[in-house]
Amino acid sequence: MTASWFAPAAVVTLTAEIKKSRFITLLSPTRGTDAAKAYILQCRKQHPTAAHHCWAYIAGPPSDSLQRGFSDDGEPSGTAGKPMLAQLDGSGLGEITAVVVRYYGGIHLGTGGLVKAYGGGVQQALKQVSPVARVPRRRFVLRCDYPQLAWVEAAVQQAEGLIVEGDYRESIILTLEIPVHHIAMANDTLRDLSRGALQLTPVPQ
Repeated sequence: MTASWFAPAAVVTLTAEIKKSRFITLLSPTRGTDAAKAYILQCRKQHPTAAHHCWAYIAGPPSDSLQRGFSDDGEPSGTAGKPMLAQLDGSGLGEITAVVVRYYGGIHLGTGGLVKAYGGGVQQALKQVSPVARVPRRRFVLRCDYPQLAWVEAAVQQAEGLIVEGDYRESIILTLEIPVHHIAMANDTLRDLSRGALQLTPVPQ
């Protein structure tokens, strides 16, 4: 069983000016890759005139290699997203997304300067994070029909679970994460609501 870990309790914002460029570092709690990508898009919309919106995320537990990503967003390869992800890795936090917005000031920082600006911004912002404990969850796949979706969403919410992703075709295939101490309750609720038709299928770990 995966041990408990910590995630940020709230958004942290840190602003720095380096050689006339303004760097705005934002850290946000994000459960799942969909939430991480939505937060990145939100930051882009909030800063539409910025030169770069570089990002990195660990959207699940710190040990989950499948819910990670990073982007240099036009900066030289390896100078932004990767050092940002390295700082998130070093923090031991999970369910966290970092976005660094850069308003270019006309002076090139060089490779080392960019790594320091992006990685250092995340490093400093992490010092302001108020951590909150997260409990381990297991991942499941569930197939349902469209009329059953409301039942599934209600059952997942009741179990404090998360719909990680969905494949919406003729029928719906959902990937779910359920806290380990609520798995039995979620299974019972789904079975009762659907008269035995719905069942959680564990994803091999």
